[in-house]
Amino acid sequence: MKPNILYIHSHDTGRYIQPYGHAVSTPNMQGLAEFGVLFRQAFCANPTCSPSRACLLTGQYAHSNGMLGLSHRGFSLNDYSRHIIHTLKKEGYTSALAGIQHIAPKAEEPWKVIGYDKYLGEPMTAHTTACEYLDNAPEAPFFLSVGFSETHRPFPEKHPSCNPNYCMPPAPLPDTPETREDMAQFIESARILDEKIGMVLSALERNGMENNTLVICTTDHGIAFPGMKCNLTDSGIGVMLIMRGPGGFRGGKVCDSMISHVDIFPTICDLIGIQKPEWLQGESIIPVINGKSEREEIFAEVNYHAAYEPKRCVRTKRWKYIRRYDRRTRPVLPNCDDSYSKTLWMDSGWADRPPFEEALFDLVFDPHEANNLAHNSKSRDVLLDMRARLEKWMRNTDDPLLTNDAVPAPDSAMVNDPDGISPREKEMPVNA
Repeated sequence: MKPNILYIHSHDTGRYIQPYGHAVSTPNMQGLAEFGVLFRQAFCANPTCSPSRACLLTGQYAHSNGMLGLSHRGFSLNDYSRHIIHTLKKEGYTSALAGIQHIAPKAEEPWKVIGYDKYLGEPMTAHTTACEYLDNAPEAPFFLSVGFSETHRPFPEKHPSCNPNYCMPPAPLPDTPETREDMAQFIESARILDEKIGMVLSALERNGMENNTLVICTTDHGIAFPGMKCNLTDSGIGVMLIMRGPGGFRGGKVCDSMISHVDIFPTICDLIGIQKPEWLQGESIIPVINGKSEREEIFAEVNYHAAYEPKRCVRTKRWKYIRRYDRRTRPVLPNCDDSYSKTLWMDSGWADRPPFEEALFDLVFDPHEANNLAHNSKSRDVLLDMRARLEKWMRNTDDPLLTNDAVPAPDSAMVNDPDGISPREKEMPVNA
């Protein structure tokens, strides 16, 4: 009997949940990890919302699948038939979407553009409609996508479960009243997310489908704080990934091998025993969890978020190499969500700090990627090796940045001026 696929995905959560050791209470995700597989080194292929999801669901990098920017700003896939549900449909699967999809433009019925068989409702009710679906699940195997708006900004302002006075902000940020308040609000949003996920998992279990369902619980990219989301450092591309189900995804395992979102599609193909589509650019992780192989490198990119910011990276176990292609001398401020933390950085002169053109980080001695070794003569051989790895990947995937000065956006796309600053930043009060 072919396994069901339950794909649970959140917004902007990174790895800031309980199973990764953070002081963020998420008992339902903790329980999922304790009976499944927790991937400690999972990464998205693009730390922006629509491209990240598109990479996971097509098994292709963003410059290959066409999702260069945000779907609600006019970007789209080159070919929606490459979404995983179409491959599964040929194998007898039915498909349903509850909540966020974020890979099709805001047409009247974007779920039909993608090709889902059924749409269950809006993000705010995704947990309840998903439960109703599971309570009346079809006999045929299903692919159920449950997309939550949490932990996207704006966060809940009231956070009774977390006193900001005793809260630690994420590592790239200083410990201040503003950043503690910001993090306390994130923690409350994560609590709500976990509660909703728990309801969906309970529905799966009470209907006796737990043993024959592969649960994939992940997020699109890092949390929406300065220097994280939309960035190619690990704080931007590092994601939670918990999988539970048949095929070796049980037992409370912890996997320290590097995993990319583009690996999910080929993994599902291996799990249900079907031929992989020729366009896939990822690798099945089933050999990884069985201890038979390990990825040597992962790749990620940024093209458009609110504004254009072309950059690419390659990461090995030890090293991270990032290259920018816009030659800007100022940070692209619109690509960072408005927040107390952003206001703090802006008031401290962030707009005048020039970004690097290329960077090399030693992830053993510098896990927060603060010490750029690209111009250190002792790291010259590593730099050349990482440059070559990145260029080879770009060539193999026909990356347009190899031959063009820029990656063009469609005529219909909405793209901000890279120097634009939201007027809300200076108006936002600090409630600490």
